[in-house]
Amino acid sequence: MPPDQSYAAARALHEARVREGWRPIGRKIGFTNRSIWPRYGVYEPIWGTVYDRTALFAKEDFCSVALEGLQQPRIEPEICFRLRAAPRASSGAELLASIEWVAHSVEIVQCDQPGWKTSLEHSTAFNGLHGRLIVGTPVAPAEIPDLEMQLSRFEMVLKKGEAVVDRGTGEIVLGSPLRALGHLVEQLARQPQAPPLAAGEIVSTGTLTDAHPVAPGESWSTELRGLPLAGLRLRFS
Repeated sequence: MPPDQSYAAARALHEARVREGWRPIGRKIGFTNRSIWPRYGVYEPIWGTVYDRTALFAKEDFCSVALEGLQQPRIEPEICFRLRAAPRASSGAELLASIEWVAHSVEIVQCDQPGWKTSLEHSTAFNGLHGRLIVGTPVAPAEIPDLEMQLSRFEMVLKKGEAVVDRGTGEIVLGSPLRALGHLVEQLARQPQAPPLAAGEIVSTGTLTDAHPVAPGESWSTELRGLPLAGLRLRFS
């Protein structure tokens, strides 16, 4: 299935969900972490839709997350933006001017293929493998000096209980989460059937580590170093 047909399948899924009452509130970008491309057999970024019923907003940096209905769920720590305006170009200055706030987020992705043996076509048609998006405390860009530079240099630490499971840096995500947002702007411009980004949308920019399996009863947490955003504490049920 060519990529345009895969996005057509994703659009049909989206339209069916909207008819059922799902409300789109943003996008997720997937496979911006080049280091995991060979493992999953996907060699370019993709995007999917985030909905009101798939998004959760942490309170005091904690969130209880139900995994019911998700297939082989995995955790991905990310950076999320909310747009104050639609970016008109992919330059750093234009992107920064379009951002209302930045937050740490965690996406729970899912896959219906045995052993997570997915592909570009399947991942795209399956709404970018999106399951849940947990959004942390938002911070205005003006409150973070040198935000563009910090987004490329900060470190993410992912823990299960007290054990460190993985680490990553901002540059893993196509150079930085801001560049990942710019890539999405360019990608959508090449897809005439896709709605362009709009003011008010939330955009999560892709995992800073590998995706790790999660299960009910587990507690996970994240820590950001070099970027003044709070980590998240998650309890899965």
